[in-house]
Amino acid sequence: MTVIAQERRGANEQRGSDYARLSREIAAAGLMRRRPGRYAVTIGLTGLLFAGSWVTFIFVGDSWWTLAVAALCAIATTQVAFLGHDAGHKQMFRSRRAAEIAGLTVGNLATGLSFGWWIDKHNRHHANPNHEDHDPDVGEGVIVWTEKQAAKRTGWGRWMARNQARLFFPLLTLEGLNLHVSSIKALFDVPMRHRRTEALLLIMHTVGYFALVFAVLPPGKALAFMAVHQGLWGVYMGMSFAPNHKGMPVLTAADELDFLSKQVLTSRNVLGGKWVDVVLGGLNYQVEHHLFPSMPRANLRRAAPIVRAYCAERNIPYHWAGMVESYRQALTYMHNVAR
Repeated sequence: MTVIAQERRGANEQRGSDYARLSREIAAAGLMRRRPGRYAVTIGLTGLLFAGSWVTFIFVGDSWWTLAVAALCAIATTQVAFLGHDAGHKQMFRSRRAAEIAGLTVGNLATGLSFGWWIDKHNRHHANPNHEDHDPDVGEGVIVWTEKQAAKRTGWGRWMARNQARLFFPLLTLEGLNLHVSSIKALFDVPMRHRRTEALLLIMHTVGYFALVFAVLPPGKALAFMAVHQGLWGVYMGMSFAPNHKGMPVLTAADELDFLSKQVLTSRNVLGGKWVDVVLGGLNYQVEHHLFPSMPRANLRRAAPIVRAYCAERNIPYHWAGMVESYRQALTYMHNVAR
């Protein structure tokens, strides 16, 4: 689908200056200031969760109970990945060097996810969210996101497209593996500032991961543990990112939107209490995050009512939904686009 005509704004409405005014209002509220104390606590608690999950794995040892521990490790790994996301947007540190060190540590070393690859991919997404030609997150792949993509499918691919809504969550169990494979492939074909360092850290992660798991468990249980860990990590990651844009308008070359409208119209917030903020790593404030990517995660909740009121004054549709409803909207879109 494309953004309907009435959602477009003429040049005389000066949307660019609208964003500048919103930026000044957000800055005046102090919401762009770094939160070093808050991040120190978040990093500390996340580090304890991550380390604790692996200590528990070693303590439980040769037992099928380690499959339950694998679920805990998947949660911890995702929470660490959220820190990598924040580091990539320089929410934690003003210094580029500090942000890169943090990103490489939690990305490449801790989770086995290439920080450089993710930065390249994620920056393209932020520049053109939900754009069928420029956003890699809605590019051609296993899932079809546009009618044009669906029309190209034949045979098995066509069957997959027509059933993609019901297959979505099972497919997410492979997302962890996909992230690892994409990270390795990126070492050879994606521009990155620290290619050798990234490669070394990915090797250290992979060797350390396999060595630890196979040192604690016999082969059969080790493989089962890794399948559960990586599978649930993929599900958690996918469920954290999917509600943000899936089911929102997909832009085409015909849609000429300013920055403010483009970011707001293609994003969806997920309502909930502070527990949702923790579970989704702040990604539930997707509208505010896209408008102000470097805003610290802890400030997004306070920014939301300001942005929502600002959009209402200018008749810019601002979308939000509860967690269950956000998944329903995303799955409904996936079902309809491939029919």
